[in-house]
Amino acid sequence: MVPYRATVDVPHELVEHVSWLIYARRCECRSRWRKLGCFRQALLVLVHLRKNETLPALAAGFGVSTATAWRYVDETLDVLAAWAPGLHEALTGLGEGDHVIVDGTLIPIDRIAADEPYYSMKHRKHGMNVQVIARPDGTPLWFSRVTPGRTHDLTAARVHGIVQDCLTRQILVLADRAYQGGGATVRTPYKNHREQPEHYQQFNRDHARLRAPGERAFAQLKSWRILRRARCSTRRIGTIVQAVHTLLNCSYSG
Repeated sequence: MVPYRATVDVPHELVEHVSWLIYARRCECRSRWRKLGCFRQALLVLVHLRKNETLPALAAGFGVSTATAWRYVDETLDVLAAWAPGLHEALTGLGEGDHVIVDGTLIPIDRIAADEPYYSMKHRKHGMNVQVIARPDGTPLWFSRVTPGRTHDLTAARVHGIVQDCLTRQILVLADRAYQGGGATVRTPYKNHREQPEHYQQFNRDHARLRAPGERAFAQLKSWRILRRARCSTRRIGTIVQAVHTLLNCSYSG
């Protein structure tokens, strides 16, 4: 392979922040000398996540072996994922009178037809289901762990504890029709609203307007191209989602 110079559209401050997390991890485990410094390792991982570069291509570009590039990525993903907030932490400070947007998306994966649990009939492709809780302005508060693509959104929301936690805190949840029957605090659009009275139609219009910013959370998530079509193990996708959430939080705080 022939290496070449390129750029990645992430802030320099974000690379520095990730490098400090890597440095802290190396000090914690008393790591020996490595071929790449903390900044270069952070840059390698961010290029992998942002541009979905293959590990052999990354290894050639950074002058390390493919196995070393894999270890760097694996280590850094674990470090970043550990900083992602849990559900209870994400909902801290919210209560009666507040509302959030809940929605689900599919992370496409490479699978064959025999892998039925990963096939989503809704999206007509194989993938992993991810749930998000977002603020009214679309800022993501929490991303769930991944479940097989055929998992229904309401089932996933119940399994992850979203429905129960929001009910306990009396937080109003705005969601689409996939969450109908979710509970007392879950608000979904009316079915067949065009056949209903005008105030039903107005409710659906207002509901769609308030829920629309939730799409921003998934747009930010999938701006990291590795999540547009994941080629890794399905067990690793959840770690990648949590790692990207940490990076998004760093961008907001910056």
